[in-house]
Amino acid sequence: MSWRVTSATALRVLQQLRRDPRTLALLLAVPPLLVTLFRYVFDAQPETFDRIGGPMVGIFPFTTMFVVTSIAMLRERTTGTLERLMTLPLAKLDLLAGYGLAFAAMATVQACITSAVAFGLLGLDIHGSVPAVIGLAVCNAVLGMSLGLFASAFARTEFQAVQFLPALVFPQLLLCGLLVPRAHLVTPLRWLSTILPLTWAYDGLSHAVAGGAGGIVARDAGIVLGVTVLALALGATTLRRRTP
Repeated sequence: MSWRVTSATALRVLQQLRRDPRTLALLLAVPPLLVTLFRYVFDAQPETFDRIGGPMVGIFPFTTMFVVTSIAMLRERTTGTLERLMTLPLAKLDLLAGYGLAFAAMATVQACITSAVAFGLLGLDIHGSVPAVIGLAVCNAVLGMSLGLFASAFARTEFQAVQFLPALVFPQLLLCGLLVPRAHLVTPLRWLSTILPLTWAYDGLSHAVAGGAGGIVARDAGIVLGVTVLALALGATTLRRRTP
């Protein structure tokens, strides 16, 4: 693995994103807007926003990063850019690490902006540590990025890439404990929820918001980062010297 090749790939991806204002708006403006909308939906119930707003700070970036990354990577595949890059003498790990580094940087900026809006402008008040929530929000955004990179391998058009949102993300939102505590789920769904990464992402956020045990938060963050690395590794196996 060469740091020079990895950083050059990351720089190229970031330059492409800079020239795409609509994608930048989706990445950087939509999550804060969603959190703002969520705040005023519960304008008469500020305690509800304080209780659920913290996890939303991490879940909204996860969702948007998944969509943007899957479409951007698919575009690289379908336009032949990825195939041309694969003809060069570079390792798959260099290429994928470059994409991951670029989108991880965007995920970090996205999560920080969303957190700043929630805690600064909207007055989100939590019992736990604000830096811990921000850190988990970054982890969740990076998780969405890695799953988006992996999912892009199974789509042939941008429409198909978007279809993975209801197929892969919405079930996780329903089962992670956000709407119904996992303890109240029927046994098969509770078992299923334990293998879904967003379950642990939400669990870590909810404990951080409530000021829960730091060990639990660290465990959940470790699981999220582990799934991120696994998704990137699986994504490397989908890189081919020639596009089918």
